Amino acid sequence: MTEKPRAAAPGATGSAPGGSATAGQAAGEEPRVVIRDKRKISKNAGQPAAADAAADAPAEGLVEEAEVVVDEIEAEAEVSGPPVVDAPAQPTEEAAAPAAPLGAELESLRAELDERTRDLQRVSAEYANYRKRVDRDRSLVQEQATGSVLAALLPILDDLDRAREHGDLVGPFGTVAEQLTTALGKFGLTAFGEQGDPFDPTRHEAVAHQTSADVTEPTCVQVMRRGYQLGERLLRPALVAVADPE
Repeated sequence: MTEKPRAAAPGATGSAPGGSATAGQAAGEEPRVVIRDKRKISKNAGQPAAADAAADAPAEGLVEEAEVVVDEIEAEAEVSGPPVVDAPAQPTEEAAAPAAPLGAELESLRAELDERTRDLQRVSAEYANYRKRVDRDRSLVQEQATGSVLAALLPILDDLDRAREHGDLVGPFGTVAEQLTTALGKFGLTAFGEQGDPFDPTRHEAVAHQTSADVTEPTCVQVMRRGYQLGERLLRPALVAVADPE
């Protein structure tokens, strides 16, 4: 702050600065410092303060710019450097410890699953064999039951054959005989044993033997009673007379 010029003391002589100082020193007083401001004071008294603030402003701007430049340099240094990659976390002993029990439990579960799978396959195979055996037994029982009924009807068929040989199987009686034979044939009953058939000991029962020059192998020359079979099952052999070659 600039001090304004003060008025000279009454005992001072002269108006020059030197004269004032000399007079003061002669009187034994301390020298006084006088600062004179030759600038003119205008009406805008706040301009000097504004000028001082304007003079200080560039310095503050330079400081801020310097700080910005320093920040940009540090930012460029961080960006231009190699990327920082975090190293994978190394498994610790505490984290690796539960892995062993889990692996053992998994192997145990796999072994148990394999055992259950083998048990299921074995049970499935046993059940399939059981079903086949039951179906086979059912068919066999059905065939045996049918064979028993047909075997009981064979004497009736023998009487029909004898009536046919004597010519008595005519009219309504003959029609009933044909229907019965057809109905029994639907159950798989077939008759065998005709004159001139080669002799088969598994199907024919020989009750008489003779020799003949007309045959080259044992042959059925007379059928006394026809045989019957149900499918591949023999119900009754045929009674025949066999002629052997001479």
